[in-house]
Amino acid sequence: MTSTAQVYEDLLKEGQDLYGDVPVGRPGRAATYGWTVRALNLLRARLSINLTGIDNVASGPAILVGNHTSTFDPIVVVMQTGWRVTAFTKAEWFSHRIAPFFRMMGQIPLRRGDEPATDWAMRMAQSTLNDGNKVGIYPEGTRAPDQGKLYRLHSRILVPLLEDNPSVPVHAVATRYEKLPLGRIKVTAKISPKLAIDSAVMTADEMVTTVRDALVQLGDLVYVNQYAFVAKARLQRQKDQQLGS
Repeated sequence: MTSTAQVYEDLLKEGQDLYGDVPVGRPGRAATYGWTVRALNLLRARLSINLTGIDNVASGPAILVGNHTSTFDPIVVVMQTGWRVTAFTKAEWFSHRIAPFFRMMGQIPLRRGDEPATDWAMRMAQSTLNDGNKVGIYPEGTRAPDQGKLYRLHSRILVPLLEDNPSVPVHAVATRYEKLPLGRIKVTAKISPKLAIDSAVMTADEMVTTVRDALVQLGDLVYVNQYAFVAKARLQRQKDQQLGS
């Protein structure tokens, strides 16, 4: 019988073959995770974090679904709780100069529009949940261009993740930021109770709507029925037009 460790190593090799010369690290199992989280405490000189709702989350596996307005989003909960949270991360970051950080945190690279890479990322997330840890997902797909708004959620990863894990608790995580004097940032983050999601009886649209409404209510956000990447492109065109006028 193939051991769990061997299954993971085979999955890891498959992922490395998919990404070629771009190292993927050890998603969900990075040995460097603990001390990387401790090193993140240096950011407390800049971040003032107020996180509520920690007690809503039981020990063991969970799916944390967040809004996305800052590069700090994936680390806020981790800094306050010490939980191992393995988040889906745009594959482009794994070729960026800060790629070592994502590998040390054991995050999962996700290459959009690539079905084999997507399938691999989903199986790696499943491995993380099977290990009893937590998976983070930001279904807006990219950082929102403005504070206090939630843009239309992509369902391509979110829905299969929920359907494949009907017994895993799902929680919304709403995060907002406020600039303080001396370059500091106030972070207000809230974790919801377990969401009432039952993939056995709910449609994909119903599950996405449940997550969306929870984020809007939890974070006092304004919902915009448009994808964030479309809004960002529109804003960039407006800036270019202003510069050209």
